[in-house]
Amino acid sequence: MQSQMTILSAGIMLFLVLDPLGNVPFFLSVLKEVPPRRRRWVMARELLIALGVLVAFLLGGRELLAIMHLRQEAISIAGGIVLFLIAIKMVFPPGDGGIFGPPGQGEPFIVPLAIPGVAGPSAMAALLLLTSTQPGRQVEWGLALFAAWLATAVILMSSTWLFKLLGESVLTALERVMGMLLIALSVQLFLGGLEAYLHLAS
Repeated sequence: MQSQMTILSAGIMLFLVLDPLGNVPFFLSVLKEVPPRRRRWVMARELLIALGVLVAFLLGGRELLAIMHLRQEAISIAGGIVLFLIAIKMVFPPGDGGIFGPPGQGEPFIVPLAIPGVAGPSAMAALLLLTSTQPGRQVEWGLALFAAWLATAVILMSSTWLFKLLGESVLTALERVMGMLLIALSVQLFLGGLEAYLHLAS
């Protein structure tokens, strides 16, 4: 049987996947053309849009999996692999621009800050994993998602101050530590799904 994930552990996993520390330089880069007085308002708007997208995915993700006839064990194993790949990118980040490419000009709207900056494929995959492997706990997962989003929002809203205080090198080091923690979580999810599959097959 797979171990039951608590609200705290789910919130920590979602926080690691949202990767707010890794997004600090990205947010600052995208918003550099936006007047300073509007930056915080734009950040708040994009964060709220991202929360809305993630909540919608939390509520409707399981129905999507039912339509596709995917087993819970397959989702757990695949989710562990996906989270592992995400964590590897956090520990060994790609080159300049990352997965989002170079920043655009002017004030961003939805893309790329809300989607995929905060509400990206990794966060959606994590929510699918939670709702499919442990159904009937949407309220608990909603609380975990809100806690992770709120912590992410606080960090990103303080991005200018954090960047000046810590510097890019410290933020990168912290992101890699978060990546190592996410690797451990992804391996646990993979092993849980594999254990459940072998139990059914025996």
